[in-house]
Amino acid sequence: MAPRPSQWAIPLGISLGVPLGLYATFLFLAGFPFFQRHFFYAHRINTLFWHDVNNPEYWGFARNQVTPFTLSSGNESIYAWHVLPMRSVLKYEDRLQHTPVGFSDDITTTEPFRILQNDPDAQLVISFHGNAGHIAQALRTQHLHTLTDTSSFHVLTIDYRGFGKSTGTPSEDGLIQDGVATVDWAMNVAGVPSNRIVVMGHSLGTAVTSGVVEHFAIRGIEFAGIILMAGFSNVPTLLSSYSGAGFIPILSPLRPIPPLLRLFQSFIVDKWESATRLAEVVRLTRQRLHLTLIHAKNDLEIPSHESDALFRSAANATMDRALDDKEFLLWKQEKTTQYDDGTFISIVKAESDITIRQELVPYGGHNGVILSSSVALAVMRSFALAKRGDLI
Repeated sequence: MAPRPSQWAIPLGISLGVPLGLYATFLFLAGFPFFQRHFFYAHRINTLFWHDVNNPEYWGFARNQVTPFTLSSGNESIYAWHVLPMRSVLKYEDRLQHTPVGFSDDITTTEPFRILQNDPDAQLVISFHGNAGHIAQALRTQHLHTLTDTSSFHVLTIDYRGFGKSTGTPSEDGLIQDGVATVDWAMNVAGVPSNRIVVMGHSLGTAVTSGVVEHFAIRGIEFAGIILMAGFSNVPTLLSSYSGAGFIPILSPLRPIPPLLRLFQSFIVDKWESATRLAEVVRLTRQRLHLTLIHAKNDLEIPSHESDALFRSAANATMDRALDDKEFLLWKQEKTTQYDDGTFISIVKAESDITIRQELVPYGGHNGVILSSSVALAVMRSFALAKRGDLI
């Protein structure tokens, strides 16, 4: 005999009501900047309880290949790693073996710093990671290995304010300030000129990168390359389709009710308008811009159409007028090489040595895309194009 409605109505009501109640509570709390920033940046979720980031050898680095140190950003102390390329480790192995390991109170007195500063051809990658975790969490150390194990590239990476061992509380302005301070340190303390620096970011780090390069573009400073992995156009648009951990919806359940969606979007305090910033960077370019956008087709957290929006904004800035949707699609198809698996590469070139390249790669998901060979190739390509441009 089928159960009476009264027998299953209560369990059904609970099974539906609990998730809806939790979601409503989440939306209510997210209306307050304090909670919203904790949800968005997730900066307190890390493994510092059992991982010592001052011991990089734990993650497979050579002795003194990584130097942990801090740099100043306003009133905050920003935790950083300088990673030597393996070729430098081999070349200076004897000196590095007799250098104290671990955190340095003054990196300018260390052997790895002198190796970087005294190399007139040193090439530096500044890498900004995504939200949550710390400098060495998840796939981040593997990413650093892919950049340094077989190349001559130095890498500088940081934990933003409020992340890992860095002081302070994250905000849009604060993270951009941290990124600017990092680049300033590279140029003014380490003495690496901007034409030998590639700035890259992943996820949240793409927004930081966009804000940082815009800051320097306004000052007339241009870099060897800019690489954005799994980027997004802006936070209000992103959250309407974003899924935390690939399956937890944020604002997408509100999309059927546009007025309600716009209401909740209006409460977002850190909007991270990366598409607008990239367009401004393009307009401000005078000598060079080598911009690469890389996204995985199977990214379940940030859909690849977000990189489409970044590409369109940057590409439109190279034109006399903005194209409508149909015109832009036809124009982009002429610049695109399509592959059988649905991936593609689009390349736009413009005056002032502007190259805007978008790559949709087949695998990697949201986080694994940072290990893609396309990323290492983009770094190599950026430095090669910058060097060729300097010789012309």
